[in-house]
Amino acid sequence: MISIKKLSFNYGKARPLFSDLDLTIDKGNIYGLLGKNGAGKSTLLKLMAGLLFPKEGTCEVLRYKPQNRHPDFLSQLYFVPEELYIPDIAIAAYQKMYAPFYPLFDHSQFENYLREFDIDASQHMTALSHGQKKKVVLSFGLASNCPLLILDEPTNGLDIPSKSQFRRLLAGAITDERTFIVSTHQVRDLANLIDPIIILENSKIIFQESVWDITQKLSFKLLYENHIPDNALFSERAPGGYQVVVPNMNGDETEVELEALFNAVVSNKQRIQEIFKQEKIYS
Repeated sequence: MISIKKLSFNYGKARPLFSDLDLTIDKGNIYGLLGKNGAGKSTLLKLMAGLLFPKEGTCEVLRYKPQNRHPDFLSQLYFVPEELYIPDIAIAAYQKMYAPFYPLFDHSQFENYLREFDIDASQHMTALSHGQKKKVVLSFGLASNCPLLILDEPTNGLDIPSKSQFRRLLAGAITDERTFIVSTHQVRDLANLIDPIIILENSKIIFQESVWDITQKLSFKLLYENHIPDNALFSERAPGGYQVVVPNMNGDETEVELEALFNAVVSNKQRIQEIFKQEKIYS
């Protein structure tokens, strides 16, 4: 689906944002791309979409080089940026104008998604709130049925009920032939949905693991302060005690806490990487 090898990129004469970046993404998953502000998440997504061009190395997406902007490539990818560009037309006109670019676009699906989000297709795009515009574009992306859907901060601007609807619709739209890449700071919005997890730090991919592998290697527990073990990879005060990440020494089955995972990986990168290189850390 996506193969990035030895990719380097920088803006103008600035220091390289990426240098020798490697990343492989397979089909059939909802990948979560996590990272601090300025880590390069949006830039990486734009490189995949062909909106930015690598300075060195290769980026292949759907067997195309995105920078060539081949029409067959563009018809198989839909990108929802964090900052939306909305044309000054009605939703129905937007559908009529842009749907023909996507051969697998399903008009009935689009209309159903709009109803799910309580959006009237007769409304004018520029009359919508930011959250409503985001719902229209997300609905269009899901209905495009593109093999690759790239979403940059998709839950920004959505209210609490809409976030729940979005999670449900996204989970229902993924298939073995589609891949979704979701970049977000709002990890709680996408808990129990994104898998595998990719973490970008200092312009490097420092972590890429499936949720199953994470639960095999790490345990996420709520403990009292005086019970925090010496081998804790991360601990943070939480309601009722301390949220702790520890190596899974006993084969425990715990639910992944995404914020704690991210903080553990960023603050204890070397130890985390050592743990995931081991076949098993419990017998």
